[in-house]
Amino acid sequence: MTTSTHLVRTRRFLPLFITQLLGAFNDNLYKNAMVLYVVYSVYNSEAAEARFSAIASALFILPFFLLSALAGQLADMRDKARIIRIVKACEIAIMVVGGAGLSMAWAGFEVEAIAIPLMLAALLAMGIHSTFFGPIKYAILPQHLNEGEVLAGTGLVEAGTYIAILAGTILAGWIPVEVAAAGVVITALIGYVTGRQVPAAPPVVKDQPIDYNIWRSSINLIRNTTRHRQVFLAIIAISFFWTVGTILFIQFPPLAKNVLFASKEVASLFLVMFSVGIAIGSITINALLKGTVSARYSPASVIAMGVFIAAFYFVCKAWPTQTGSQLMDAGRFIAQPLAIPLLLCLLFIAIAGGMFVVPLYAFLTTVVDKSETARTIAANNIVNSGAMVAGSLLAVGLSAVGVAIIDQLLLGAAMCSISAWLGWLLYKAERALV
Repeated sequence: MTTSTHLVRTRRFLPLFITQLLGAFNDNLYKNAMVLYVVYSVYNSEAAEARFSAIASALFILPFFLLSALAGQLADMRDKARIIRIVKACEIAIMVVGGAGLSMAWAGFEVEAIAIPLMLAALLAMGIHSTFFGPIKYAILPQHLNEGEVLAGTGLVEAGTYIAILAGTILAGWIPVEVAAAGVVITALIGYVTGRQVPAAPPVVKDQPIDYNIWRSSINLIRNTTRHRQVFLAIIAISFFWTVGTILFIQFPPLAKNVLFASKEVASLFLVMFSVGIAIGSITINALLKGTVSARYSPASVIAMGVFIAAFYFVCKAWPTQTGSQLMDAGRFIAQPLAIPLLLCLLFIAIAGGMFVVPLYAFLTTVVDKSETARTIAANNIVNSGAMVAGSLLAVGLSAVGVAIIDQLLLGAAMCSISAWLGWLLYKAERALV
């Protein structure tokens, strides 16, 4: 905790931390404002709502799969601080387009013909923005921080990310969509200013050509990165984790509306609890490990996550049926007898998830040489995004064949056992090197 407090007062960490925080906030304010508006104000079908939520998630994730290899090469072979400035400048233009789409939807102007395609195009562009920023936010840490500070820095970035997700999610559910349209542009402008304060991070690798063939470079990047057994296992375990997370995030809005008979504010509250839990788990695991990068607690953490997903499923199954078409607001929802157990299940799902995933990200930046950190993160992003797109398509497919949203929760619980097994293999590989 002392190390964390020290880091947030230094210029070598604070501007990056704030820039990342603002980017995550903007991603989630925009995405959730769009999804919640469409689910609650445009469509009136559980299948259509789940399909739109899955399409939105897949579009945001797709650039990570296609462009991460290029992003990783650029981050290792160019000044990372300069890339941050370019990426944050692009975010301003993207959010102008996205804000226009939200405003048109609010005004009722050609919602399905123009506004929704415009919003989805901006979401895809934000995915590209995040693809190029993603390798930097972790890879720059070993370059600016001391060896004993990397885990604390990783935990702070992860916790800050989910605090930002929390803030963006709360606002998306509670403010009018036209206010969100202005907010995303203002946040992009502030993010550009803070991004300019990140200290220079010159390339460790110089005079090495960049492969612009996205398929060849992606395959080569994954092949080269996964020669490290610990890195390979960490990447696969993280990928299963985010597949489960993707399925849960896709389900939250339609589940809140159609199973729990709750308003978009309650759907937003679900995402809030998830974000708070990840932040708590990120900080907790750093305290338990005392700065040591280890997968010691990962298997038990993800097993606990699966248990709480199953508990969440049973609480949802026991939720009483509501008569009438009026959806419950947050106050009425909290007053329900099963509301607190439901929210606690979500909180503990996320705490366990944070404790599982943070040390694995730290593996990616500490096991390999500093000259390879950005490309290692990029390889992780490629595999993660492929798994997350698969999770999105799986959710769409299950909905299409008539599997209820609530029953899909059990798939997420079952997949946690695979992540636990991978976490155990990683810990064994770690112990073998001691």
